Amino acid sequence: MWARLAGVLALLATPLLGQQATDAVAPEWGQAPVAPVTQLQAAQYMVVAAHPLAAQAGADVLARGGTAADAMVAVQAVLGLVEPQSSGLGGGAFLLWFDAASGQITTLDGRETAPLAATPRLFQRPDGTPMGFFDAVVGGRSVGVPGTPALLAEAHRRWGRADWAGLFAPAITLAEDGFAVSPRLAAAVARDAARLASQPATARYFLPGGQPLAAGDRLKNPAYAASLRALASEGPAPFYTGAIAGDIVEAVQGASPAGVLAPLDLAIYRVKERAPICTPYRGHQICGMGPPSSGALAVGQILGTLAHGPALPPPDKAQAWRLLGDASRLAFADRGRYVADADFVPVPAEGLLAPDYLQGRAQLLQGDRALAADQVQPGQPRFQHSLNWADDRALELPSTTHISIVDGYGNALSMTSTIENGFGSRVMVRGFLLNNELTDFSFRSHQDGRAIANAVAPGKRPRSSMAPTIVLRGGAPVLVLGSPGGSRIIPFVANTLVAMLDWGMGPAQAVAMPHMLNRFGTFELEQGTAAETMAGPLQALGYQVKVAPLNSGLHVIARSPDGGAWLGAADPRREGQAIGR
Repeated sequence: MWARLAGVLALLATPLLGQQATDAVAPEWGQAPVAPVTQLQAAQYMVVAAHPLAAQAGADVLARGGTAADAMVAVQAVLGLVEPQSSGLGGGAFLLWFDAASGQITTLDGRETAPLAATPRLFQRPDGTPMGFFDAVVGGRSVGVPGTPALLAEAHRRWGRADWAGLFAPAITLAEDGFAVSPRLAAAVARDAARLASQPATARYFLPGGQPLAAGDRLKNPAYAASLRALASEGPAPFYTGAIAGDIVEAVQGASPAGVLAPLDLAIYRVKERAPICTPYRGHQICGMGPPSSGALAVGQILGTLAHGPALPPPDKAQAWRLLGDASRLAFADRGRYVADADFVPVPAEGLLAPDYLQGRAQLLQGDRALAADQVQPGQPRFQHSLNWADDRALELPSTTHISIVDGYGNALSMTSTIENGFGSRVMVRGFLLNNELTDFSFRSHQDGRAIANAVAPGKRPRSSMAPTIVLRGGAPVLVLGSPGGSRIIPFVANTLVAMLDWGMGPAQAVAMPHMLNRFGTFELEQGTAAETMAGPLQALGYQVKVAPLNSGLHVIARSPDGGAWLGAADPRREGQAIGR
């Protein structure tokens, strides 16, 4: 298979060190990678984001002496306008920050929270059975308290240097003057038109005159500009205790179906600093976000299992993907049972990443065929609390966005931002969409008499797979990366790390690598790529395979081998761009 791809990869870069079937209903698919992928080299700073206008806004901030935190604010403000299906002021995010002055990594949790009136039966029918996914998503029921406005302000308070209000100027100008609708946004609107039409304000914006927006249309959003002006002049207060908060509550409670979000839920929201999760791998420290994200734990488990397992073959061998796929399956088994909001349930994070535990998991990979289903079970990590949880089957469907930034001061930022499903709850207020993040909770509260860790509870944050990542070597950042993609984020990020740290790929090679991943037993192979030719060899090892579009949005910045420059690339499956100097 890889021989077919080798000619393409050679052009790209300098080498450098639950419910799978239902994902087919996701409203946004990507395209197969198209070569060549541009790899940018920059000496001072770089930003990689999911839309050229957003990347340019961030690069302009860095060029004026702003920090990575300043640039992130400008990038996110523009993304909320030009890529509204993926993230925005009505959603949440996880942020990693490497501080050059202290050498420390800080993680900020801007995840949405469940309303105080939420109950474990929020997404159940009267007979106690789980609702259909989109029955739960569309409308006010799925909306959690947005965390993004508060996170922007907190990051700027800690690490910003630029004038706060000025960071919103590019997005305000674009919202008032208009921007060209991209082919990706137009395709997403057309695909989701029926659900968008169910909410009146949303329909007026995305389906003017009853017709979906078309690529190239000039789209203005004065309501979004007004929201940004309020954020620029007053900070996040209007979103949590002011007029915008009131409109959010009114929109949620007036949606069809209605939600239970109330003014108090917004007023008590707080961004939380969490301890980072860092895992050793091949002489590096792989650092990410801890619970309520499962991202860093699962990525760390995959890599730790590989580190203790058989030697990893090159990427043209099916045995390499057997090791990656089964290590991923084992991590997902643990994730489904043990990982949830650590403020509400004890999570055995240390036990899940303990070397002796990972050595035991790696022993399962010693054969040469796919693990049987009964071999892929949650393990028994060391823990001082009860481990008697039921397995979770909560869905996370592919949407979301990722931002990677390094600045001229030596700081690095990795942030994954989301409104969950494409277009979130489809409820629009003040020019932005509200999230459907509560559907990341388990729809069931119990299974076979045992409680599910990720069940809905008042004030709780739903489990996430977002995996913003910063990789350190010798105490300094050498990789900044992350991806959207629902629960596929975990193997997207883990496989990219293996591609770079084990197989010597540079950023452009790594982001264009055909996707092959396994979460729940079936190997998913990326449609339209050389990955399809691995179907036969993987089937011969005992796997079922499925060929499908796999819509990642990997954005990678890496230190060059000589340490003198940054190398960056954006995933060719979306419309992102790397910009730097």
